[in-house]
Amino acid sequence: MKSSLVNMVLSLGIITVVAAAALAGVYTATKEPIAQAKAEKQKSAIGQVLPEIHFNNNPADEAAEVTVDGETVTVFPARQDGELVGMAVESHDANGFSGLITVMYGFDPSGNIRGFAVMQHAETPGLGSKMDEWFSNPAHTVIGLNANSANLTVSKDGGDVDAITAATISSRAFLRALTLANQASQQFASRQ
Repeated sequence: MKSSLVNMVLSLGIITVVAAAALAGVYTATKEPIAQAKAEKQKSAIGQVLPEIHFNNNPADEAAEVTVDGETVTVFPARQDGELVGMAVESHDANGFSGLITVMYGFDPSGNIRGFAVMQHAETPGLGSKMDEWFSNPAHTVIGLNANSANLTVSKDGGDVDAITAATISSRAFLRALTLANQASQQFASRQ
């Protein structure tokens, strides 16, 4: 093929079409498995954050989006024979040290924190990434606190929760996401 503007544009056009078709094919092939993996991760997290709460519905089937202070979070109501016995709330905060963190929190109807599962983060390994183990450690745990009465800010800011050593920004993001989740759960529960 002779090197000319027309031939170069034609070659680039063909390469672009082939690359776009390949990307579309990969997207189509992976879309469903990714969605299934996400649903399984959510289902597992709901069970993890609502330990010892017996429910006979599928909370994911009744998921509801709740908007609090301009942020939208997802509430997964756990019911026993139609009665609300707990809620799993997938919340987030974009102000972690490395950006967005997403956490699933579990609450009973009184606002007691039953558990949590970190779903996504990009925090610094060995520091902010320790939020899962730090906030479940009995010395620093948020589990068992009543989200309606506890001051869910780090002790450095006058709150009731010790921040992760050398990761105060990550701790603040975790607790802001927790506060948002609690507000959404209370808003959801008041409509029931």
